[in-house]
Formats: sequence, structure tokens, C-alpha cells
Amino acid sequence: MNRTIPLILAVALFMENMDSTVIATSLPAIAVDLQTSPVALKLALTAYLVSLAVFIPISGWMADHFGAKTVFRAAIAVFIVGSVACAMSNSLPAFVVSRFLQGIGGAMMTPVGRLVLVRATPKSELVAAMSWLTVPALVGPLVGPPVGGFITTYFSWHWIFLINVPIGLIGIWLATRFLPETGPAQTPPLDFIGFVLSGLAASGIVFGLSVVSLPALPPIAGFLTVAVGLVSAVLYLLHARRAKNPLLALELFRNQVFRASVLGGGLFRIGIGAVPFLLPLMFQIGFGLTPFQSGMTTFVAAIGAIGMKFVTALIFRVAGFRRVLIFGSLVAAASIAINGLLTPETPYLLILAALLAGGFIRSMFFTGINALAYAEISTADTSRATPIAAVFQQLSIALGVALAGGILEVSTTIDGGPLTLSDFHIAFFIVAAVSAAASLSFMRLAPDAGNAVSGHGGLTAPKTLEVSGPQGG
Repeated sequence: MNRTIPLILAVALFMENMDSTVIATSLPAIAVDLQTSPVALKLALTAYLVSLAVFIPISGWMADHFGAKTVFRAAIAVFIVGSVACAMSNSLPAFVVSRFLQGIGGAMMTPVGRLVLVRATPKSELVAAMSWLTVPALVGPLVGPPVGGFITTYFSWHWIFLINVPIGLIGIWLATRFLPETGPAQTPPLDFIGFVLSGLAASGIVFGLSVVSLPALPPIAGFLTVAVGLVSAVLYLLHARRAKNPLLALELFRNQVFRASVLGGGLFRIGIGAVPFLLPLMFQIGFGLTPFQSGMTTFVAAIGAIGMKFVTALIFRVAGFRRVLIFGSLVAAASIAINGLLTPETPYLLILAALLAGGFIRSMFFTGINALAYAEISTADTSRATPIAAVFQQLSIALGVALAGGILEVSTTIDGGPLTLSDFHIAFFIVAAVSAAASLSFMRLAPDAGNAVSGHGGLTAPKTLEVSGPQGG
């Protein structure tokens, strides 16, 4: 397998995934400089998520209309400009706007990067390629907190954003030099009504869930915003049935393999989205660790995620998608539940071993569902499938954080006191149960589902995927 393309894309995606979490540790320092409170500053985190939710749906159309390679490089450039603007911000409104600009770049980088990979990779090699591309999504949230704490403690929070400049410029050069040319293609007119409705739906749900779980505004504002998002989602469904070329091609859900990957994967990501929120808090509040100690402890899961990529393709080739995803979702959910058994008295090496194993199995699972999404999707439909998968990922992660925050809020209300270790244990057990329910989606798959991608049973796909076509780009 040619690792050049997935590694180039992975560098850019790592920059985005790490940046989205690295500032969490630095919020107090940034708040002092901007003369605001850390709670108010969380609006900047929400602004980034809202920007992703609004612009991800349009990424597929942009890639087709302007060319995937061109859009990917432009997305990195926008992300760099947004990063510099964040470093130069001297007020809360300026910082929020800068994070929103960063989000526009991020919204294009992830789905378009995946689209470039799918179009340039033979289906028989897609699992191996996806294993390299999955690492940033797993490593970034884990590396972010310790890196953010180190930079803020020993340098300045501004460098959190400024380090994106050289990384991004290198990414643009590598993309220009090595990524395959994918010129613009004939595209239907932009579904502007669909863009507005899908943007309102996704951003309303993401913003509302973020505000409810991290109340920078009154919780009622979050519930009202979620309601607006849900109404907009219903209106989009009605619009998509009548539109000739809807922005999000929901008819792809008629394919059982694609449906299982997106919906089953989304359900599992609810639990995964909660872990980066719950685990550092539990280590700091329940165990009494410092932010840096907490970050260095959770980092071991990243090692497991990286190590898994070397054997993922072999596992899927031997056992097939259905068996691995059923088993993987249950074992990965159990790795989340194990966190609910940890106490300050638990041997440190045992904690590290549990986190390492969890990172290992989750890496395998995410590689599988990301590759499975394209197993039965034609080359012409990849640009329509990619934004749908990305939107559901974003919504499920936001829902996971909201669920975790809601569980802690209800638990402390019942107890009538501050957060305790038992509150975190309850939260881990609940989100693990939600993730385990994803296995039901994969149980409905045919035994040979995705064999053309995994190579299980000796079935392989054509050696190359065409880059051009009716929806090419």
C-alpha cells in the first residue's frame, strides 16, 4: 500500500483534531488575557463546533465543483489564517469569530481529506489506508491536554495556535507535491435551501447540546436551540424528498452496509465522545491529579491507537467486517465501562494497561466503520457519502459530551453535593451501555458484507478506483 497519501492527510487532520482539544487545558490562561471567565470562553469551543456543523454538509459539493485537492489545500490555508487570528485576539468576540473561521477550514479538511483518500486508494487496500487516517482522530484528543498544558505553562497560550502555521504550510506543500490531481467536474447547482436547513439543523443540535452540557449560557437556551435544530432537520427531510439534487443524499441510507456504518458508528461514538470529557475530570476531581498528570495518564491510550494500525488490515481480512465490528463494539464498550471501576487505590500500571487496551481496540473499530462506509458506495457517490458520515460523527460526539455532562449534573443534583468519584463511575457505565448497543446494527449485516474491501473470503475489488465520473472531482 502507498502510505504517502494517507500520511499527508493524517498530518493535516492531526493538526485539526489536536487543536480542537488542546485549548481546553489553556482556557484559564486565555481567559485572564482576554479579561473574561473560562466559562464564557467556552463559547469559543462551541463556535468551532457550530462552524463544523454548518460547513461539513457543503464539503462534498465543494470538492466536486472546485476539485478535491484544491479544496483540501484551501481548507488548510483557512485553518492557518484562523489560527493566526486566534493568537492575535484581544477580546472574547474576536476569539469566538477566529475560532469560527478555524472551524470553516476544519469542516473542509476532514471530509475532503477522506474523500481524496477513498478516490485514490484501491478498495482492497482501503482498510489499511483508513488505519493510518484514523490515528489523528484518536490521538489528537488525548495528546491535546498535555501539550496544551505544557505550552501554556512553559511558553504562552498563543503558541498553541501559532505552531499550526509551519505545520499547515508543510501540509499544503506535501499536498501539492504528492496528492493526485482531481480537477473540477460537472456539478448540479448548489442546493442553497438544503444548505441553510442542514446548517440550521446540525448547528442547532450541536450548539444546543454543547450549551446544555457546558452551560456558558442558561440551559433553557440550549434546549430551545436543540428544538430549532430538530425542526430544521424535519424541514430538510421534507425538502430532500422534493429536491432534484439535495445537498445530503439521504437515499444512500437504503444501502444496509452504509446505514450500519453511519448509524451504528454514530451510536458508538456517543460513548467515545464522552470519554475525553469524563476521564480527565475524573483523574483531576476524583483522583486529585494535576491537569498535566491527567493528560500524561490518558496519553497511553494514544499509544494503543497507533500500535493497532499495523495489524488492523490483517484482522479484518481474517475475520471479516461483521464479526470484527460486533466483537469490537462490545469489547470497546467494555473498555469504557472499566473506567468506572478505577479508584485512586487501583495500581497505576493496571490503569495504564486498561487505557492502552482501550485505545488499541477503539482504533481497530473506527478503522473498520470508516472503511465500511465506502464498501458498497460507487466512486460517483463518494462525495455525497462523505459529508453525511462526517455530519453524523460530529453530532454523535456532541451528543456524547452532552450525555456525560447531563449524567454528572443529574447525579450531583440527586446527591445534593459536589462531584464525587461515584458520579463518574455511573457516567462511564451508562455511556458504555449506549456504545454497546451499536453491536445490534452490525448483527444485521450479511456475513460477506464489505468483503471486497476487507479481502475476507478471498473476495477483492478492482485494483483501482476511478477518480473521474459524473460526480468526480
